[in-house]
Amino acid sequence: MEHVMRPLVRVCTAEPLDCYHVRLTFEDDRETVIDLAPFLHGSVFEPLRDWDVFRQVRVASGTITWPNGADLDPDVLYYGLTPAAWDSDDTSSPLL
Repeated sequence: MEHVMRPLVRVCTAEPLDCYHVRLTFEDDRETVIDLAPFLHGSVFEPLRDWDVFRQVRVASGTITWPNGADLDPDVLYYGLTPAAWDSDDTSSPLL
């Protein structure tokens, strides 16, 4: 497997939107809307399915985070990568 070097990116702003979407602005001024519903599984992310919790999204250390400690790698958000925690052999992963 070839390793691809990508520039590190950081999230600057985050705005929660309806249906588990979030509008993000990155440090290079790129703005995008991402559907986070596929990420909201497992013990850390399941609580974010509650709108009152989801809308508490904040930017910290260059990525999005919530008060319960959930966060997402900014490279996953920017480049549309699969989170490293999702094992490609795990058929229960929501993006497979």
